[in-house]
Amino acid sequence: MPHARVLKASSYRRMPWKNGGGETVEIAVSPPDAALSDFDWRVSMATVATDGPFSIFVGIDRTLSILEGAGMALAIDGAEPRVLTTTSEPLSFPADVAVSATLPGGPITDLNVMTRRARLRHRVERIEVDGRCSVHVATGTWLVLCQHGTLSLGLAGEPMVLDAGDTFLAEGAADTVLSLTGQALSYLISIDAA
Repeated sequence: MPHARVLKASSYRRMPWKNGGGETVEIAVSPPDAALSDFDWRVSMATVATDGPFSIFVGIDRTLSILEGAGMALAIDGAEPRVLTTTSEPLSFPADVAVSATLPGGPITDLNVMTRRARLRHRVERIEVDGRCSVHVATGTWLVLCQHGTLSLGLAGEPMVLDAGDTFLAEGAADTVLSLTGQALSYLISIDAA
């Protein structure tokens, strides 16, 4: 039996970064109330205000998307820095390699999706809704974050409305066709067994 609910932006949990360098806003984590050391998956947002290293999470894969700001340059595992902006595709990389960020245009806010590599994998898609569109989701666990605008989400005939910042979380709902209506910038996060 699928379990689905709307997570209001006002209910998200604020907590310090693992390395103490800033604050993160936890949207959802599994298992519920898991610590940073023992989650299976975690979706969060963070404001990055200064240049510096990312926290290391052993055995974790992560995907980063820029939600607000002028962009961020990421140097991952010694490679040439890659610049991410609000129009970039989400960038996936291991969370247990050295990563450092520089902010050429000041502070940014990012969306951060992490899964435990031995058990899970994930995918993040940026979806601009202008009117109506349908999306097929194959995985059992998925989330839709409405970043800007208002989004009406049709699931089995039951419309759910997401305001800016809200997230829809579905678990046990594999092979779903989602109807998205509105004017919104959103992110679809799919989580599946590895």
